[in-house]
Amino acid sequence: MAILVVGGAGYIGSHTVLYLQDQEEEVVVLDSLETGHLEATLGATFYEGSIEDERILDTIFTKHTIDSVIHFAAYSLVGESVGNPLKYYENNVLGTYKLVKKMQEYGVSRIVFSSTAATYGEPVSIPIKESDPTIPTNPYGETKLAIERMLKWCDQAYGLKSVCLRYFNAAGADPKGQIGEDHTPESHLIPIVLQVSLNQREHVQIFGEDYDTKDGSCVRDYIHVLDLAQAHYLAVQSLREKDESAIYNLGNGAGFTVKEVIDTCRDVTGHNIPAQVAPRRAGDPATLIASSELAKKELGWRPAYPSLKEIISHAWSWHQAHPNGFKS
Repeated sequence: MAILVVGGAGYIGSHTVLYLQDQEEEVVVLDSLETGHLEATLGATFYEGSIEDERILDTIFTKHTIDSVIHFAAYSLVGESVGNPLKYYENNVLGTYKLVKKMQEYGVSRIVFSSTAATYGEPVSIPIKESDPTIPTNPYGETKLAIERMLKWCDQAYGLKSVCLRYFNAAGADPKGQIGEDHTPESHLIPIVLQVSLNQREHVQIFGEDYDTKDGSCVRDYIHVLDLAQAHYLAVQSLREKDESAIYNLGNGAGFTVKEVIDTCRDVTGHNIPAQVAPRRAGDPATLIASSELAKKELGWRPAYPSLKEIISHAWSWHQAHPNGFKS
């Protein structure tokens, strides 16, 4: 029995593949390699293609006995989603529809879905709970929420069980240095700051310093990528044992300002890291912090790397050894 990981060559997907392999699970990866990296799959059974390609899905479900699916295959750039929403609806929603339809056809009834904190939009309270209103402020969040709702109705109609994981800011890298974060373009704060330390950028921008926070910059909840991987494995186990659908937040429950992140990067790297203040970005909430108590209670999830300094240290080790990502 195998777990199919779609989008398994991407940042979070590849770390989940690594974690599953460490648990001695049989893993099959499907990835278009549009943003992922074959090297990141570390020898897992690999198929190159899109979840919109019904023929390759037929091949996978015919050749392999798939027990569960973990779904990471989505576009995820908020700004791009605003400028080109149809791209996001086609890939994220239509692609998931085709994947789920094939799962139903081949009798695969368990899926763990990579969702996002963007489903909440502007938070009504901090920390954010799963029961809080979901009012996305961009097409990316809307497509993820649409998929969550589709999976809910598929449970009711077909008995398809799902766990949707809404996570906050993924960061860090495999502590052993096998894989790490490599995006083009890079949009995540920590690797952008570390690129300044590698002399790949002149400075880092702080988008707004007049928010109602301790130092005026935005507050975010950073979660180690391997802690996310652990949660996906526990979600598969929960579906196997309980056969019940659920939605969980994943975060450390602690918030750090942009300035605190930059200061911690300075401490870890020993570099000055020049920073410049820029205007606020539209749609950036002041504070996003998760309540993950439900995941801890029901999944038995316990983050192994809750320290921001440790998260950044693992990322720094990867970027030092791979200054050009997987091309290094």
